[in-house]
Amino acid sequence: MSHPRIATLDDIHAIEKTPFNERQPARSTYELLRNVAGQHPNALAITFLPTGRVTDTPIQITYRELFRRVTQTANAFHSLGVRLDAPVTYFLPNFPETHYTIWGGQAAGVVNAVNYFLGAEQMAEIVRSAGSRVLVTLGPTLGFDLWEKAQAVRALVPEIEQVVVLRHGGVLPLGALDFYDLINAQSDDHLISGRMIAPDDVAAFFHTGGTTGLPKLVRHTHAMEVFESWLLGEYSRMEPGKGTLVGLPLFHVNAIIVSGLGPFSTASHTIIAGPLGFRNPETVGDFWKLIERFKVARFSGVPTLYAALLQVPLNGADVSSLEFGGCGAAPMPVALFQAFEERTGIKIIEGYGMTEGTCLSSANPHDGERRIGSIGFRAPYTEMKVAVLDPDGKQVRDCVVGEIGVVLLKGPHVTPGYFHERHNEKAWAGNGWFNTGDLGRVDAQGYFWLTGRAKDLIIRGGHNIDPAIVEEALHRHPAVALAAAVGKPDARAGEVPVAYVTLRPGAAATADELREFARAEVAERPAAPADVFILDRMPMTAVGKIFKPPLREDIVERVYREALATLRTPGLDVSVAVKPHSLHGTLATVTMSGAKPDRREALAATVAEVLGPYAIRHEVVWA
Repeated sequence: MSHPRIATLDDIHAIEKTPFNERQPARSTYELLRNVAGQHPNALAITFLPTGRVTDTPIQITYRELFRRVTQTANAFHSLGVRLDAPVTYFLPNFPETHYTIWGGQAAGVVNAVNYFLGAEQMAEIVRSAGSRVLVTLGPTLGFDLWEKAQAVRALVPEIEQVVVLRHGGVLPLGALDFYDLINAQSDDHLISGRMIAPDDVAAFFHTGGTTGLPKLVRHTHAMEVFESWLLGEYSRMEPGKGTLVGLPLFHVNAIIVSGLGPFSTASHTIIAGPLGFRNPETVGDFWKLIERFKVARFSGVPTLYAALLQVPLNGADVSSLEFGGCGAAPMPVALFQAFEERTGIKIIEGYGMTEGTCLSSANPHDGERRIGSIGFRAPYTEMKVAVLDPDGKQVRDCVVGEIGVVLLKGPHVTPGYFHERHNEKAWAGNGWFNTGDLGRVDAQGYFWLTGRAKDLIIRGGHNIDPAIVEEALHRHPAVALAAAVGKPDARAGEVPVAYVTLRPGAAATADELREFARAEVAERPAAPADVFILDRMPMTAVGKIFKPPLREDIVERVYREALATLRTPGLDVSVAVKPHSLHGTLATVTMSGAKPDRREALAATVAEVLGPYAIRHEVVWA
């Protein structure tokens, strides 16, 4: 299986000379899996490690078995009433059965993926909003609380008619249907619905954009996911038999598409590293041994995983099969990028994607120059640009080379819109261009660089957190007048939430009291604020809205000052100022004085090492 060379934009243009409809591998995800199973029936599709340890006895599934189980699952869901207007929802960790549910759900109607780490109330809102009447979840299982959450969700959403339970030991809960009893009773060679799936049919809903208010559900069509699977096959150099290690959760598009349908489309081999994946410290500890045992060629992770892997010695493991690691979801600090490649010899391909774009929209080239810190070129058949928008979110003009603006997307992988129309109001910048909400610039060679976010989302370890969930919690405190949450740079998680508040006249409260109050009120644990800061006055715009850029600059200054306090050089004075920057979006200027000239170079290198784990750029100046 040959893949085109991708080194420059000219190579992208060469690929695009063939219209994509001439490359279209299938009309639906179901047809794609059927085709691969027909061509490679005995090839390994999935290897599942029950605990995620290298010593596990694996469960292995061929493409013939995968397609057979997907067909049975689709038929079971159809018999329960799953349709295009009645999705099936799942709360499941990483199991082979999760894939049966995803692709079988898409063949029956629509599948609704839910982050099971959310609180039960948020999960219930997503289920209710999607209109699901069938729920698939894990039965009572030691170490998981999914059954308890499913019961709470069912109590909140009486519209749920059937709960299908995947059992790993234990008894079948009263009133639930056993997953395997249900699918084993179904035909495995055709869809009993007789459905002819159209490319533009909705295949899946993905919740994104935070955890408060009416859930924002992204619609994926079959055409979007089939296109993205082809694209990933080209960019990731996937081939029959090559292994992809799966450790991200199978409710997220990265795991589902990048580590699922993409490998499946080329008859590649996916190794599911246990139900918890990279959330299991023992799996991370076995990482290099897993690469060696299963001859893994690629994996996908977020910056926090790469930081954790730096602490895991190779100990002589043969990792020569590993061609690269993919990184997305959040910017990777340059120092982390360099340290990982230097210590392991493993190439990192940094790219950019979002749920609304199925996943990948741009990436650094395999065959050309990888510019550290950039998100590379736009992908083939993908339109991507940077533009100046007016206050209503409409295009004013395209940005010139190097000018910062809002990143816009268009292409066969971009969603036709959100499920609820109100969420589409400001999602489009005109002429079919989707507003990503990310700020960036493009250089003269076509490399894109992210410089910040126009939207308020906080990204913690690759997961989106809506600042409103923190702000609403703090507004419930009787002493709080105004609250604003922003992301605090964090060496491991990328960002963690913090909040700034002003108090009502005459009211009294301490920062510690408000932090503990918010932590008790916020249902989603990762969204609980790490710190709360009390201000005399909240920065506001001319029209009376909270203005967050000064707060973001303040928290970077606080973090950098704290980090640089470790420089214990007699007579050295260090200050930090964070300001907007025309090239990087934000730049921290570290001003130093009191050091002898012959010590300055060493001290600047130490500053670079101390601030290296953070994504905000810095410069050192001497007073």
